[in-house]
Amino acid sequence: MRRVLLVAATTGYQVREFSGAAEALGIELVLATDRCHILTDPWGDDASAVRFEDPAEGIEALAHRGPFDGILAVGDRPAYVAAQIAERFGLGFHSAAAAQAAGNKLRTRECFREAGLRVPAFHVILHDASLPDGIRYPCVIKPLDGSASRGVIRADDAAGLRAARERIGRMLRNPTLLIEDFIPGREFALDGLVTGGRLRVLALFDKPDPLDGPFFEETIYVTPSREPQAVQSAIAVAAQQAVTALGLTQGPVHAEMRVNDAGVWVLEVAARPIGGLCARVLQFGGRTLEEILLRHALGEDVSEFSLDPGAHAVMMIPIPTAGSFRGVEGLEKASQVAGVEAIVITAKEGQILVPLPEGATYLGFIFARAGLPAEAEQALRDAHARLAFDVSPMLSVVR
Repeated sequence: MRRVLLVAATTGYQVREFSGAAEALGIELVLATDRCHILTDPWGDDASAVRFEDPAEGIEALAHRGPFDGILAVGDRPAYVAAQIAERFGLGFHSAAAAQAAGNKLRTRECFREAGLRVPAFHVILHDASLPDGIRYPCVIKPLDGSASRGVIRADDAAGLRAARERIGRMLRNPTLLIEDFIPGREFALDGLVTGGRLRVLALFDKPDPLDGPFFEETIYVTPSREPQAVQSAIAVAAQQAVTALGLTQGPVHAEMRVNDAGVWVLEVAARPIGGLCARVLQFGGRTLEEILLRHALGEDVSEFSLDPGAHAVMMIPIPTAGSFRGVEGLEKASQVAGVEAIVITAKEGQILVPLPEGATYLGFIFARAGLPAEAEQALRDAHARLAFDVSPMLSVVR
């Protein structure tokens, strides 16, 4: 039986998606997670413990679980660890240097600038350092190694920038911060596979909600894009240039970019697939994204698989307010909206909800399919409007 190693920070629902796909393909999936090294198999999944902060010992211990035929990762930090594992055991994956660069916002900017890509003016400071001269407003301040949009704040003047820096400092211990020009424009996400350094676009998502700040909570992804073909082609070209600039050569990538009158600005290219349950929106002839990625990790040619026709959309349900989650009403009515395929509430009763920029989670996901992108998008909005979330305010979660 072929064996694939999956490196993940948790054993959450995205890991379960890969587990189900592996079972369907007759692949043995072996987990490597950043869990307590003292407890023996606390989740009952026979995972190997690898400390992501210092993975050398855990990587060597994986030799006793091998051999492996392929490797994948869920998350930015796991991708860097997976790259180190791949180099140790001779598996096909992005190099450790490339995965590390992709996971660091400063190194990403430097690589893009060196390659001649469009890059905003940027500065790097310690959380308690004086603000440098030459900052232009509006700007965006963010932690160098943060994930998703956590800790990302727009500032329109010096006072706002100082307040944002202090707010991030309360969230994260001694963060190193990146300050860069705010890039106006429409935002997109791209999921693809890199083989031998060449990018194949699997899906290009429009983000129809404006992401102008002060925080940058993503909500709706819709594919195929409604942009003119010339714009889509320009995005694909820029994404390939970014992949090359970072040195990513083998495996999944998830890219974010903005487009304005100046052209395409690649914000980041992560050495991993789209996160959370969002991948459920992608179907390739009845096959899931996880199945495609597992096949690719094993060295199979997956070029024959293309995205199913029609429009596909997902909403990451935003957190309306800080507090304790008590439940949701209207699920049945929301599910009856034409085009809605599924609604998955991932928040648990009693869970403490924290909105952006401090938080980094969502209440759940809504999935829709339709003939046209506008129809799929509207189905998400109509379904969301029928949901009522009960959140009990808690002073303890307010910053």
